[in-house]
Amino acid sequence: MPGRGHPPPQPAGPSLPPGAPFRGRRGGGCQSAGASGTGGTSPPFPPFFSFFFLIFLPNFPLFPAKKMAQTPLGHGHAESLGAGKAIAVLTSGGDAQGMNAAVRAAVRVGIYTGAKVYFVHEGYQGLVDGGDNIKEATWESVSMMLQLGGTVIGSARCQDFRTHEGRLKAARNLVKRGITNLCVIGGDGSLTGADTFRAEWSSLLAELVKMGGITAEEAKKSSHLNIVGMVGSIDNDFCGTDMTIGTDSALHRITEIVDAITTTAQSHQRTFVLEVMGRHCGYLALITALACGADWVFIPESPPEDDWEDHLCRRLTETRLGGSRLNIIIVAEGAIDKHGKAITSDDIKTLVVKRLGYDTRVTILGHVQRGGTPSAFDRILGSRMGVEAVMALLEGTPDTPACVVSLSGNQAVRLPLMECVQLTKDVTTAMNEGRFDDALKLRGRSFQNNWNVYKLLAHIRPPSTKSGYTLAVLNVGAPAAGMNAAVRSTVRIGLIHGHQMLAVHDGFEGLAYGKVEEISWERVGGWTGLGGSKLGTKRTLPKKYFEEISTNISNFGIHGLIIIGGFEVSGEAVAAGGGQLPAPGTPPTPPRHPPDTPQAFTGSLELMEGRAKYEELCIPLCIIPATVSNNVPGSDFSIGADTALNTITTTCDRIKQSAAGTKRRVFIIETMGGFCGYLATMAGLAAGADAAYIYEEHFNIRDLQVNVEHLTEKMKTTVKRGLVLRNERCNENYTTDFIYNVYSEEGKGIFDCRKNVLGHMQQGGTPTPFDRNFGTKMGAKAVAWITGKIKECSRHGRIFANTADSACLLGMRKRSLVFQPITELKEQTDFEHRIPKEQWWLKLRPILKILAKYNIELDTSEKAHLEHITRKGISLESNI
Repeated sequence: MPGRGHPPPQPAGPSLPPGAPFRGRRGGGCQSAGASGTGGTSPPFPPFFSFFFLIFLPNFPLFPAKKMAQTPLGHGHAESLGAGKAIAVLTSGGDAQGMNAAVRAAVRVGIYTGAKVYFVHEGYQGLVDGGDNIKEATWESVSMMLQLGGTVIGSARCQDFRTHEGRLKAARNLVKRGITNLCVIGGDGSLTGADTFRAEWSSLLAELVKMGGITAEEAKKSSHLNIVGMVGSIDNDFCGTDMTIGTDSALHRITEIVDAITTTAQSHQRTFVLEVMGRHCGYLALITALACGADWVFIPESPPEDDWEDHLCRRLTETRLGGSRLNIIIVAEGAIDKHGKAITSDDIKTLVVKRLGYDTRVTILGHVQRGGTPSAFDRILGSRMGVEAVMALLEGTPDTPACVVSLSGNQAVRLPLMECVQLTKDVTTAMNEGRFDDALKLRGRSFQNNWNVYKLLAHIRPPSTKSGYTLAVLNVGAPAAGMNAAVRSTVRIGLIHGHQMLAVHDGFEGLAYGKVEEISWERVGGWTGLGGSKLGTKRTLPKKYFEEISTNISNFGIHGLIIIGGFEVSGEAVAAGGGQLPAPGTPPTPPRHPPDTPQAFTGSLELMEGRAKYEELCIPLCIIPATVSNNVPGSDFSIGADTALNTITTTCDRIKQSAAGTKRRVFIIETMGGFCGYLATMAGLAAGADAAYIYEEHFNIRDLQVNVEHLTEKMKTTVKRGLVLRNERCNENYTTDFIYNVYSEEGKGIFDCRKNVLGHMQQGGTPTPFDRNFGTKMGAKAVAWITGKIKECSRHGRIFANTADSACLLGMRKRSLVFQPITELKEQTDFEHRIPKEQWWLKLRPILKILAKYNIELDTSEKAHLEHITRKGISLESNI
């Protein structure tokens, strides 16, 4: 039944002839990016996530889905915005994974708007040399680029462009092709060069006219040059953006290597010193240390104290005495001490061997960090930045300053290029002058918060005096990668607060049966990189165990509960949670999972209800969302979703490779998610899918026909393959088998079909850096909150918490981690379908449709505006 955010079925409408352009019918066509659906709230991240922050992924303000099929307000049609204009795209400086996604998006969106788009091969050198280095791009020329690392169009560090003569040649090469829009993907040096080029443009043209290099008419037509930059740098060293293209992928490479080294280090009881890139920025080293639970990290922004050698040896010794068989030390290549003297990997090895006698090895990762396939986050980030960059270029005027498209929280923003460059240079200046506190502040609050969380976990030990409080942590629902990282952080931060920490095995059922034990600091060592749930999970709701749970809360003296899990509900849970049941006479949707499927969100609501009868349940509760489905109300991201997304994306890459080899083949892929289409949509963006069917956007048999016709036309090109994603609960009648049969029948003689149900492989595997980091910070934040809430609810030696704000969900909203009473979130929840009523990622679906070459109308009236860096909002982690 259509609820808020779920449009009612629309009439099929008149038939279209094969190959007719699709014009954005509501809910129809290539559901890869259909635009009807809710306008979600402006999302976070980060990251990641920070991740994601992820996360891992931004609220794209450019194309509001709810207006997609309408005439744009205040603007011309986006399809004609680029008519008569030409755009050149180049990559410069060091390569970074995800650059190809940005190039692909810029080319395809540029062509979509009616502009001519040119590749500039070999960066600025190609711009200077001209000739075949500057070629017009076609739609098909960027096919199969998405999953490739590096930059397909090449990059070079060009000395010629630094000279006036070189820039003169570059200007002539652009003017002769009518190019007045330049999209530069690179680091701060590359972007500074672009700004210099723009500043000199008028004088360069005047000089060329005087020399006879161009005509006066050509100079008049190319009177001004628009510049937009995208930051591609694995170091994440550019101020003004939360994440640069390539950073998340580099973290993937580093984490994979650290995980591999850990196994051999344990076997031989070795200490490993790993050197990562980051000459002037310690971001990679810092996040790696958080993601792998390193014993020590050296970063240039915060050198260790003068007695660091003694402190380091003491720390390593404590770890070994605690039962660990290895030590991991992470070093940024630019690490220094307080006096500016370099701290090298070999220096650290010599110290450890001489002082402690440990078998110590050094591994310098080098350029392996730049290589490999880009992560799902970098592909989506590159694609979104590419779209925004093109729109910024085409909307530019002679008075518009050169800007850089960047990520702030979960939002695409445009910032003055040189303001960002100057702030980036200020960080290096502060470090050179020994003002390290200033350097940390200039890096931003996100960086500072990461550093503070690391120091808490790595350098502070539990106090000898105890708080007198006892906290219990449990996992509920389906396992999700990153749960163990959240448990580790929760336990260790709780011990640092002086609490007694209890681990509950097997969820609410374990709490009822007394499967509770005290858990120590050492016990959770090494948990950060483990997938699944070490505590075990059960799909059981607490309501039928109220008596037993209350007894055990009293017996174990539990003062607060931290519940890590998701939101998967049965019909029984719907009734308990106050959600809507199907209308009378409507057949219930058959459950995909066992009939007693709960989880953290619904289970906590039941515990709240139980407070009226059982006083023992009147203790503070905190939920940390963890589910691959990313369907928990109150949070734009959940622990585990990024790992699942990368698993799906990697699988789709392999399937596309198979399809490209056999030719004329279409694969239908079923993803998890329940009724939530997050995984299908984001995997579609990351893998370059032709369609993605989800529950949130209604589709019918006519839409399937349009998609088949689209693929039929595609098979006439050089790209003879197709990829279609289907969310597992998108439609109870249009099943994966049904869609496979329709495609197979309608595609006879043109293409054949295969289908894959990915299943529980999406819940497995080691967590990504984003999920490890996200889980770590969520656990730290949750303990700090619940500690304060216990003190607030303490009266005369006993805890009594029965207010709405004593049971909260910790969620990622826009640019912050926020606590929200779970009773208030009920109004934002579609209990029948286990999804929030508004979901931010629906606004990204139009991008998917454009990049799949569907001809749709877009509203560009709501777009990212230029804002100054000093007014830019704080990062999503600012409240940790």
